Amino acid sequence: MNNNVLGAIITVLVIASLSFVITVAGGDILPSHEVRRLAEAYLKYSYNPWHPDFTAYSPEAVTSIVWDFRGLDTVFETAVFCLAIVGSIALARGYKEYFKPGKLDLEKYGLSLIVKNVTKITAPLILVVAASIALHGHLTPGGGFQGGSTAAVAPLLVLIVFSQYFLLSRGIKKESMLLLRSIGLTGIGLTAISVYLYAVASGSWGYVLQNQPKIGAPVGMPTHILGQLISGSLWFFNIFEFFAVMAGFTIVFLLLTIPEKAYRGEEK
Repeated sequence: MNNNVLGAIITVLVIASLSFVITVAGGDILPSHEVRRLAEAYLKYSYNPWHPDFTAYSPEAVTSIVWDFRGLDTVFETAVFCLAIVGSIALARGYKEYFKPGKLDLEKYGLSLIVKNVTKITAPLILVVAASIALHGHLTPGGGFQGGSTAAVAPLLVLIVFSQYFLLSRGIKKESMLLLRSIGLTGIGLTAISVYLYAVASGSWGYVLQNQPKIGAPVGMPTHILGQLISGSLWFFNIFEFFAVMAGFTIVFLLLTIPEKAYRGEEK
């Protein structure tokens, strides 16, 4: 039997089986129409100025959950991502610097002139959209991770269209991205403990990862800056996560495009 025919039969059987199960036993599989109490609490207190001891002051419920209600989980998830980046860097350690400024004609590398000119327009637009996603993550769907992932598309595009040598000639290399990533991670850490440190210094009480004032812990982050809603710590977390994620992905892209001769110690 032809593989395509066999694949089509299997696909039809899977769809039919799922349809039967959902139709017959849907009451036991499909979620209830009622909103669960935990979900109701998240929706109620994400942005609720009338309950200042419980709200995160963020109209975007997902951001409230990620960086406030379950912020400790997000810190560990960020740590896992950064450890993956560290592992990638460790695998590529010891390679010889192969790029020598002034020795290469960068015009000979990359794709056509038309593609390069289009990329010169689209790459800055990608960065603008990415910054908007990160800066407005506490107001609309998005956030630091989404914005950083989007921003990393710009250097990836430049790597493909212009070549890695183009990025290296502009100072965008592993060391500079490591510095930017470190700034982002440091910012996340300082934001996480800032309320606690301020509370201790003022003789009050606070918590690590605390955003708004809580019962028994009256110190909190500001909700507005110059009249603009920033949702306390959420805006700062998104900004620093943006830099950490963007730099982390860029490091991986740079490492994946290192020529084999660099690992062998051969100069360009």
